[in-house]
Amino acid sequence: MTMPRAVLFDLLTALLDSWSVWNASAGSEASGRAWRAEYLRLTYGCGSYVPYENLVRQAARATGLAPSAADALEANWMSLPVWSGAQAALDQLAGRARLAVVTNCSTRLGRMAAARLRTQWDVVITAEEAGFYKPDTRPYRLALDMLGVSAADAAFVAGSGYDLIGTSAVGLRTYWHNRVGLARPEGAPAAEKESPNLDDLVPWLEDFS
Repeated sequence: MTMPRAVLFDLLTALLDSWSVWNASAGSEASGRAWRAEYLRLTYGCGSYVPYENLVRQAARATGLAPSAADALEANWMSLPVWSGAQAALDQLAGRARLAVVTNCSTRLGRMAAARLRTQWDVVITAEEAGFYKPDTRPYRLALDMLGVSAADAAFVAGSGYDLIGTSAVGLRTYWHNRVGLARPEGAPAAEKESPNLDDLVPWLEDFS
């Protein structure tokens, strides 16, 4: 078996079910999905870092939600559910590879969310620390630099298809945990492995060569 030296994870969609928290904070699934879609549009189009909390509020206004929706999202933040299979996969990888998070979030909320997993992270990189949101290459590269690992010796576990744009540019082989059946964004290459769950993640990493 061959393992990468490091495995990097998207946090809020690959490991945590942020969808249900956005929906609950918005009052319905339809409102939550629309709000999240507008937030993603703003995030992936803003270039250099704009405070995450500001983008969340701007997206809420644009989709007709009251300011209380953004307040509810933050209040519900520490209830972000862990996807089934996520902690088990991390536990299997502990001690076999360095583990890192690369998340589109503020440093404050990103570290709170990372603590939802019972994992000793080697590195947690947020968009705020990198100065740019994914899929800009800088968040991924900062994580690799801090780990002291080349892209060729690392793998990435994506939750959003937009990550595929950034990881391909960096040279990170990618497993897309597409839990909610998202369409691959226009211009994004296919992941090396796409699955609605994390069942195949560790075997995929063990065959890393």
